[in-house]
This record gives sequence, structure tokens and C-alpha cells, in this order.
Amino acid sequence: MLLLYCFMRGFCGPAGSGGDFLAVRIFGVEPHSLAERAGMEKGDTLISINGHAIGDILDFRFYETNTHLTLVFEKPDGTRVEEKVIKAQYGALGLEFETYLMDEQRACRNKCVFCFIDQLPPGMRETLYFKDDDARLSFLFGNYITLTNIDDREIDRIIAMHISPINISVHTMNPALRCKMMHNRFAGDALRHVRRLAENNIRLNCQIVLCPGLNDGEELEYTLSEMHGLGACLQSVACVPVGLTRYREGLYPLVPFDRESAGKAIDVLERWGDRFKAERGMRTVYPSDEFYLIAERALPPYEFYEDFPQIENGVGMLRDLEEELTWALEEIPGRAVRRRVTIPTGEAAFEFLNGLFDRVREKFPGLEINLVPVKNDFFGGTVDVTGLLVGRDLVRRLRQETLGDEILIPGAMLMADEDVFLDDMTLEALSAVLGVPAKRMQKDAGGELRDILGPLPETIQ
Repeated sequence: MLLLYCFMRGFCGPAGSGGDFLAVRIFGVEPHSLAERAGMEKGDTLISINGHAIGDILDFRFYETNTHLTLVFEKPDGTRVEEKVIKAQYGALGLEFETYLMDEQRACRNKCVFCFIDQLPPGMRETLYFKDDDARLSFLFGNYITLTNIDDREIDRIIAMHISPINISVHTMNPALRCKMMHNRFAGDALRHVRRLAENNIRLNCQIVLCPGLNDGEELEYTLSEMHGLGACLQSVACVPVGLTRYREGLYPLVPFDRESAGKAIDVLERWGDRFKAERGMRTVYPSDEFYLIAERALPPYEFYEDFPQIENGVGMLRDLEEELTWALEEIPGRAVRRRVTIPTGEAAFEFLNGLFDRVREKFPGLEINLVPVKNDFFGGTVDVTGLLVGRDLVRRLRQETLGDEILIPGAMLMADEDVFLDDMTLEALSAVLGVPAKRMQKDAGGELRDILGPLPETIQ
């Protein structure tokens, strides 16, 4: 999943770092808020809360939660004002800033041999090429970070504020290999931050992008052994296979996983998961669903994934969908349905999803679900996940189908906040080209099932 943001810079260095702060300017004040009552206005500069300098969103949110606040702010003419405010512990002051983080999002300093963004085709929207590596977004939005662009003072702040959990892209616990894989001579030294966070009870969710011949096999065994030593603060480890596109000219030579190598990776990961389960009561280590699809192995049962700590990394996502669909089918009475819908999907999950839809077809006679596997030519035919399909590949493939009443598009193919594919084709344009209404499906399985069934007949309504 590509979570991409673009922010303007507002200060020179993280809070508590000793850097010289520029202005954290107030962009707006909510009417009738505590901030307005304190005399704060748009254009003022927030200096400190209870004596603590405010440099970014973590500083602000952390110190704003106190019930008794001493606010220091500066007017545009340079007049400095101090006001005391009493509020509910989690009550908001009512301040707005030009960007959510109050400063520029921190970019990645690495040149990872497996980086997917380096493999994007030219000509896409500029924001897609931005690589974030920001500890604040790890806490706020669940983004994964490498810890290569923060120093000990920033780690001190995370520990002092007990910002937890932190999501870390580890990839390997071998310092020399990490430097090689990230093409960053400081990447190995950054592993000490992982250990220090664990020693200070910061919960960790870790990610390993596994590359055949680099960090699999004995290196994977070593990495999991070292991570086992992190103790109870290690909440979860997701292992995902490297994704390769055709746009790799000049990049490190990598090969994709095949049936045999994916199976070997699963064996290592499941064995370590069994060990964690036996010793600590939680499996902790999980292969992503994609490994099982590549290895042509059955997915583990629903219970294998426990509380699904890494579902956003594709760990247990298909089993969770199956469980949700099972419940949704039990809640909706069966009936005859005269309707044909077309649903495009990535090639990887086609067989599994089609099996799930057989249960829907059986319960609703007359319903035709045309699940269509689409080859991803846009990325070179080597990427087969649903979330990276683009509009032009859908048009090429769906033109060959009898589409029926409606085309239902999984939300993973579209941007979170608008109906646009990665190649900038809109859902509206797709509908116009194919001559059939196209609709974004709802996020949950129950909503997807209702989208598939369509409007209820008047007699049932």
C-alpha cells in the first residue's frame, strides 16, 4: 500500500533536538474554542506549551493533553503573550496549522535494492515518487520507518513520550547486510535504535521484505533469532516477498520468488512462529498471504492469525475476508437474483476469491458474478496483486468480457480519497470507455456483498 503525503516545512529539526526552531504559525482558530478565548488568532506563532517548545504534531498533541496549560504565543508585531488555560484532559485547544505535521514530511535517505518506488514507470503523478520515512507517521498512520534518518535525541523523545507502537522496516538484523540492502552506510548502526526502543518498553511491529539470495535462508534465521532477543515488546513480524516490475534498468539484480523458494521461506517463518507461540503465547512471526499463493499452498486457518496484527501488510487478509463474507452470507436471506456484475481482480488471488464467490452464487440463484483476473501490463506483468492494477489494464482486459449490469471496482485499486487509479484514469472515465456503470465497492465484506446483489426488489423492500 502506498501512503503518500506532501507537506510544507515548518521548522529546522525535531523537537528536543537542540535545533533552531522557525515559526510554528497558526493557520486558523476554531470559533468559540479555548484558543480563541485565550486571544490566539490566525497568523500568531505558537512558541511553547508548559515550557516545552512546539516543533511538530507530536509535541503539540502530547503536551495539549494536559489539563492545565500555559500557552506562550507571539503576535505578528513581535508581542509575546502568555495565557493559562484549564481544560478537559483530552479536550482540544482548537488550533489549525497549515500542514498536519506542522512541518515537512521526512523523506527516506536510503536507496534500497528492493524499493518499489524506484521501479515505478515514468510519467506518473509526482507525489507517487515521494518516499516517506517519518517516525511521526509511523505512530499516527501506521507507516513503516527504517530509523536511518533520526538520531538519539529523537529516540529520546519517542521514549519520553512513550510513542508506541512504532512500525519498523527491519529487513535484516545483520548490520553489514542492512547497509548493503539499503545502500546506506548508517543503516546497520540504526539497528541499535530498535534494541533501545525495546529496552524502554516501546512496542514494535516489524516488517521484512524478503529478497531471494540476500536476506532469506540462513540470514532470515539469524534475523529472527536476533528479533526473538528483543523480548515481549516485539509485537509482530510480517515477512513479504519482494515486488519486482519491469522498470529495473540499472538497479540491483533481483529475482522473484518461485514455488520452491516461497515454500522454503514459509517453512522458516512458520517454525519461528511456532517457537514464539510455545514460549510467549503469541505467534508473532507471519508470512504474508502472497507467499502461500506463490508456493501454491493452502492458507493457514483463521485462528493462525490470532488478532491479525499485520493485516495491512497482507498477512491474513484473505482469511479475514472469508470470515467476514461467511458472516454476511448468514445475515442476508437467500433469494433469486437476476443480475450480472463484473469484478476485476489481480491474478494472484483469483482462485481463492472465485471459490468464495461460488458460495454467493449458490445462495443467490440467477446471480452471475464475473470475476476477471487482470494481467498487470502497466508494471510489466510481474506484479499480480489487486491493489496495483491500473485503469488502462482494466480497459484492455474488460473489453473482452460481457460486463453485465455493473462493474464493481475493489477500493484497493483506487486512491483513498478519490476515485482515481494509479495511472490517473478516473472511475468515471472507465465507465465511459466501457459503456457500463463502474462503482467503487464498499470496504467491508458485508458492503461488498450488498454491492454485488444490487438494489432489493420493491416487494422485498
